[in-house]
Formats: sequence, C-alpha cells, structure tokens
Amino acid sequence: MTERLDVNPYGRLTEPSTLVIERLLPGPASRIWSYLTDGEMRRKWLAAGAMEAKAGSTFELVWRNEELTDPPGHRPEGFSEEMRMTSRVLEVQTEKRLVFTWGESGEVAFDLKADGDEVLLTITHRRISDRANLLMVGAGWHMHLDILKAKLDGTRAEPFWDGWLKLRDEYDRRLPA
Repeated sequence: MTERLDVNPYGRLTEPSTLVIERLLPGPASRIWSYLTDGEMRRKWLAAGAMEAKAGSTFELVWRNEELTDPPGHRPEGFSEEMRMTSRVLEVQTEKRLVFTWGESGEVAFDLKADGDEVLLTITHRRISDRANLLMVGAGWHMHLDILKAKLDGTRAEPFWDGWLKLRDEYDRRLPA
C-alpha cells in the first residue's frame, strides 16, 4: 500500500522562469479535462474561449475575473474588467496532457494523473518574463485553482481579487528574488 503525499498548494520555481503548481482534485480525469478544454466550463474558474483540442489550432482566452466569485473583491488599479490573449494549442493527449502557448512568449502545460478517485493536476508555466509577472502568474494560478477546487467541491471560494492580492504578497515572500 502506498501513502499519498500531501500536495503543497503553492507554486514552486523549477527554473528561474518556470513555475510549477499542483492540485489534487476530485475526479475523474474526464471531469477535469472538461474544465480545461470546454470554454464554458473553463470560464467558471479561469477564462472563457472556445478551444479546439487539436495541436496547431488557435484560440482566445477571455478573462473576466469579477465573474468568478460573488463577491469579486476589490480589483486593483491597473487591471481592467476584461483581458484577452491569443494562444495556440501545442500538444493534446486527451484526459492526460494539454499544452498551449501563453501569448507571444510563454507556454503552459496541464498534466493530469489519476490518484484513486482524485486527479493530480500539475500546471507548468514556462518562460515567465520577469519577477513582476512571476508574482502575478503565481498568485493567478493559485487563486484560479482555488476557485476550480471550490467549484468541484461545491463550496465557495474567497473573493477573487482579495485572494489574489494576498497571494501575490505571499508569493513575493516565498519565491527567491
């Protein structure tokens, strides 16, 4: 019998510009996969946007973070109500792995691994441009995953912006300068 290791909810740097963050989520993998690839399902925790789960296809992610929690919390200055980004699917292994570009220069990989009746979701975000973006990305993935977990569990997540601001400060303390 193997013991399950606890998953640290905080992202960690595996290289200076690569952040890895994990979550153990209620399965099955097909359920988590739908939250990654179906634009309406993804909209509930991250960003809307129709995606063809086929390598080479392009799609647009549309963030409306104030729609993710009720209440949304206080949006910080400099952030708009909506953000859009064009990405391209690089790799698809149905219910196992999805990789796409993050705008012009980054890349995000989602890996799913069954663990009993749960699924370990590992997100690897590569080529993060600088420390300011690293803190935003770390806090962003963390908060979005907290929302996904709450949706899957049928619970309420902390207001998005309030949680994100606290997490940005926490990532500033946790990640090496």
